[in-house]
Amino acid sequence: MGVGGNFWDLLKPYARNEGFDFLRNKRVAVDLSFWIVQHNNAIKTHVKKPHLRLTFFRTINLFSKFGAFPVFVVDGTPSPLKSKARSARFFRSSGIESTSLPVSEGVSAERNRSFSRCVQECVELAELLGIPVLKAKGEAEALCAQLNSEGYVDACITSDSDAFLFGAKCVIKSFSPNSKEPFECYNVSEIEAGLGLKRKHLIAIALLVGNDHDTSGVQGIGLDSALRFVQAFSEDDVLNRLHEIGKGNAFQVPIDVKSEDNMDTDGNSPSSKQPHCSFCGHPGNKRDHSKSSCEFCVTDDNEGCLKKAEGFKCDCNSCGMNRKNKEQKKIENWHTKICDKIAKEPNFPNNEIIAMYLCNDNGYFSAIDGPKISWERPKIELLIDFLNFHQNWDPSYIRRIMFPMMSTIFLREMATATTDSLLFGQFEFNSLKRVKTRYGYQIYVVKWKRAMGNIASKTLSSQSGTQEDVIEVDDDTVDLLDDCDSPVICEEDGCSFLLTDENMDLVGAAYPEEVKRFWHEQELKDAKRKKNQTSKSQENEKSATSPNSKGVQLNITEFFPTTKSKHNSKHGEESSSRKSDSPDSGGSKVKRKSSSPNIPKSVRRRLLFE
Repeated sequence: MGVGGNFWDLLKPYARNEGFDFLRNKRVAVDLSFWIVQHNNAIKTHVKKPHLRLTFFRTINLFSKFGAFPVFVVDGTPSPLKSKARSARFFRSSGIESTSLPVSEGVSAERNRSFSRCVQECVELAELLGIPVLKAKGEAEALCAQLNSEGYVDACITSDSDAFLFGAKCVIKSFSPNSKEPFECYNVSEIEAGLGLKRKHLIAIALLVGNDHDTSGVQGIGLDSALRFVQAFSEDDVLNRLHEIGKGNAFQVPIDVKSEDNMDTDGNSPSSKQPHCSFCGHPGNKRDHSKSSCEFCVTDDNEGCLKKAEGFKCDCNSCGMNRKNKEQKKIENWHTKICDKIAKEPNFPNNEIIAMYLCNDNGYFSAIDGPKISWERPKIELLIDFLNFHQNWDPSYIRRIMFPMMSTIFLREMATATTDSLLFGQFEFNSLKRVKTRYGYQIYVVKWKRAMGNIASKTLSSQSGTQEDVIEVDDDTVDLLDDCDSPVICEEDGCSFLLTDENMDLVGAAYPEEVKRFWHEQELKDAKRKKNQTSKSQENEKSATSPNSKGVQLNITEFFPTTKSKHNSKHGEESSSRKSDSPDSGGSKVKRKSSSPNIPKSVRRRLLFE
């Protein structure tokens, strides 16, 4: 929950959607309890241990797809104040009104056993994956914020808005693995620039509207009123002001009452408004204005003032000061009402809550040594036994899902120092297949070859038919249930390869020579392709210039006239030879003369058919 009163809506305009490379090679603290609660709320149908399933997929996505170094943080013992607030929230949701709920001093109402068991199973899973896990003294988001503010991590993943109150600098509220900009990120610097609020301002707002440790806050004060109220003070002064108001001390509104705009020509603030003409609305007497127009209503005939328009407001110094005094009085009355509401709250503000938000000792480590954060190789065999027991997943399915994480670890090790070990103990880097673009982000498709023979068809094969559960998700939730990318089996020249998507910089650092050779081959292929295209275009040009060449078919307009002319000429020669040999060869001269092109067409027709 965090701060009440729809606090996230106040910060929403200052959110940024970041792309794939936002967490590349960065450390990020994850509020593990937030993940578990979010996953359980998102799933409607029955899924066997969804907290394990989705924590497993999300961890691999963060590590392999986004290149982040996650650090899990779990809750410690909740404070008595939060236990009391949780009990009050339970009673209120049950319709039971109770102003005081008995919670023993120093005794915390722990979470139920079912949730604690889910957390413990996720911690065991994270340790098998080689992910560091830290336990907070109290709230997990408090330790996440401290790690972020002290520079041990670069961002926090949590939906508790009070992480800002604990000192977080960068908070990722949600992330959707399968989108172009998967991270919804909030930076304190942008919130300060937009709203003018710093850490103590945010604490003051939480005290006024309610929080996880005091859900009621101050009765009658909403988020907008609290924001407007705290913006009137500086960060160093805001909490002290709340203490004074809570004690019932007099309160002076922090507004500049006497400004240069409120002064008359003598430097004095007028106590009353000057008389104004009811006809034109300008300063002066109506009787005087009826005789001649005032200086504000100059007319051509000088017969009198003009009638004021509907909604007219005088702009003279007296009216301006009067309006400002009214607005100031209105603000003073509003501040007085807010102060009265605060003064009615018993024991306000709660110093214990303020001290908890300002505390910088939320973990079990010293300020000098710092937390012990290190990432190790996953314990594959133990992990297979663990998931097989809790999820009934086949070992081949687990190895297939784990392959992208293992390939990322392998490439990182190769980038720092050459390692003799093989990926998964059986696969070796073969080559780069191609460049792939996903959501506008380019990656290499890497081919991995089994060191001992081909890959069996069942090895690392998809078990989607038996391992995947049918899951229904709320439309309003983020894309929580996406599985991580799994390798694809490729057959080439009788050999089997596994294909994975890898970061280009990571592959370039691990295998620079292979990357150079890949791009050199791409340049040769491009040059060959351009050469083939050029030769084809030249052949087309030659065929266009020599239409009678062999293998070129003439079009219909070229074919028929040529054939017809040849046929007519041949037929004319034969007929002329026959007629020259006949006894009536003299008449042929007349016919040839009659067929002269100088004879009109109509005449030739008549001669033809006679």
